[in-house]
Amino acid sequence: MLAMGTAGMFLSAPGQSFSVAAFIDPMLGDLGIGRTWYSVAYLCAGLCGGIVLPGIGLLLDRLGARLMLPLLGVLLGAACLWMSSIKSLAGLCVGFTMIRCIGQGALTLSATWLVGEWFQQRRGLAMGIVGLGGAVSVMTIPQINDALISEFGWRVAWSSLAGMVWVGLVLPALLLVRDRPEPLGLFPDGRWTEDPVAGPDAGESSSSASGGNFRDMSFGVRDALALSSFWKLLAVWCTTAMVGTGLIFHQVDLLRAHGIPRNQALWLLGLQAMVATVTGVWAGILTDRGHERYLLAASMLFLGSGVGLVLWLPSPGWVVLYGGLLGLQGGIIRTAGTAVWINYYGRTNQGAIRGVAMAAAVVAAAVGPLPLALSLDLTGSYATALAVFAVIPLVSGLLVLTAHRPVGEPLAPMTMPSPTGSEAAST
Repeated sequence: MLAMGTAGMFLSAPGQSFSVAAFIDPMLGDLGIGRTWYSVAYLCAGLCGGIVLPGIGLLLDRLGARLMLPLLGVLLGAACLWMSSIKSLAGLCVGFTMIRCIGQGALTLSATWLVGEWFQQRRGLAMGIVGLGGAVSVMTIPQINDALISEFGWRVAWSSLAGMVWVGLVLPALLLVRDRPEPLGLFPDGRWTEDPVAGPDAGESSSSASGGNFRDMSFGVRDALALSSFWKLLAVWCTTAMVGTGLIFHQVDLLRAHGIPRNQALWLLGLQAMVATVTGVWAGILTDRGHERYLLAASMLFLGSGVGLVLWLPSPGWVVLYGGLLGLQGGIIRTAGTAVWINYYGRTNQGAIRGVAMAAAVVAAAVGPLPLALSLDLTGSYATALAVFAVIPLVSGLLVLTAHRPVGEPLAPMTMPSPTGSEAAST
């Protein structure tokens, strides 16, 4: 299950901004679309994703990853083929909507949902390992895209991504994925027996293995939305999505303004991924010790510092530090930022709750490239948008420091049946 979750994260690449970044300049030149309109198409895709993802989260809780992962693999491959055939702005809007909803949204959600079901006390570490799939994807996919585009053109590159997704995800998911450990006679973390020691999910206790239902004090969506901690965590997710996507989306052009060529700008994505790989595992270990909010606050500090650095980059050599800061931030978000929702609000409705959070993040990610594009078109520089982007993470970081894990029963706790008369008498 850990391997399949990792594969799902890796193969979500076609819908991720780091993969799309390699296609921007070739597609702009071929389609005759301006950078701002290209960003508007991305925005439209995010708005559609924000509408769809809460429903996907509910569907995931009901159907499970065993059905959803192969289905999403088929659909994402088809979306890549669509991207290889577009000839207009309208077609670009449709294509972006499909790859963002399926790849960046639903596939990522399904991969981490699977890991959330199979791990409890070691969930943070497991999320850190799954995050390696995303990190390796960032490290390799932009370079593969760039090589394919240079050799065969951007349309063949999109078609190649379709084949990669179909081969790597559809059949393996059908053969290997199982939704939960309990129906198989197992418990989370690979245990054969119930562990009385409480893990990160304080209050959770497994039911009998044959029952297949994990009896916990999980929150419903409405319960979670009524808590201030949800909105503070959401602020971090949306800030990461908006600022991070904006930076990656325009990374080639943004760094070109500082004298850094295209190939080095794409190589920098690999550096960010390498730093994130190491950071993610350590962040997972610290998450298992209950330090999620401190990690998330640190991630916002790294992000704000990175934006400030690229805004006033003293010389091209400083770009290495910029990549390192974004790598530190990305490693934390892929682990602590994913596990925190299940740790705070339980397993039972994790798909629905994270579906709502991811919907907001997808919309924020769609907005991210537009301020930078408008800043460039209106002022001839990215500086205005970058100044705003440097402040937002600092505010979100201060907020998340006060996001304490809910204690006690949720607002709508699970009710247990009342004892019968004889049972009450014997008690």
